[in-house]
Amino acid sequence: MARQPRLDLPGIPQHIIQRGNNRLPCFLDDDDRQRYLTMLREALLDTKCRLHAYVLMDNHVHLLATPPKMGAIARLMQKLGRGYVGQFNARHRRTGTLWEGRYKASLVDSESYVLHCHRYIELNPLRARMTDDPAAFAWSSCASHCGLRPDAILSPHQQYTALASTPEARAHAYRQLLNETLSDDDLKAVRAHLQQQRALGRDAFRAMVEARTRRFAGIRPAHRPTRDNSNGCK
Repeated sequence: MARQPRLDLPGIPQHIIQRGNNRLPCFLDDDDRQRYLTMLREALLDTKCRLHAYVLMDNHVHLLATPPKMGAIARLMQKLGRGYVGQFNARHRRTGTLWEGRYKASLVDSESYVLHCHRYIELNPLRARMTDDPAAFAWSSCASHCGLRPDAILSPHQQYTALASTPEARAHAYRQLLNETLSDDDLKAVRAHLQQQRALGRDAFRAMVEARTRRFAGIRPAHRPTRDNSNGCK
């Protein structure tokens, strides 16, 4: 069966994940991570996509980005993925694939859900017990959003800039948001919509996506009902 194209609309943020093949590391050292960020910046400039948040974990990457037109995220990930794999393989004297199949992406409603994804992405190192302070993790956008260092690769989303009128107050407000742990329901919702590549947001947002794409945008049950093969026998 042919794969359905991803939900893709211009001007709508997308939460993107790309994993290392077989969950193996896609970064072996900080030089790898810096090369990835350099290539990400080049790909953003080339495609005109705007990056709002990111985290580079050992074996996967999360991005939150808004495309200017349909297909721009696909071009971004293709350019970034191929270029990075070539450099990674040459540097570490290896061959073959690095990524686990296609990247996954879900559309994100700008009304509050963008900040949910912001926090989900930047709290990854904390949930993985890699740090006690997400803003201290060197390979994410968290430090920039908390006002600790500039990050030229980022284009702040309007939901972030709306937190306060000055950069200092904005950073303080965001740090307070980070201290409010995402609920289990919030975590499950982000993960389910990303896994199924659906539209995360309000009912009105999903209805808009379905009207514009003419495709189902909600999530389906994780498990189908078990088929009864007993033919009435006990």
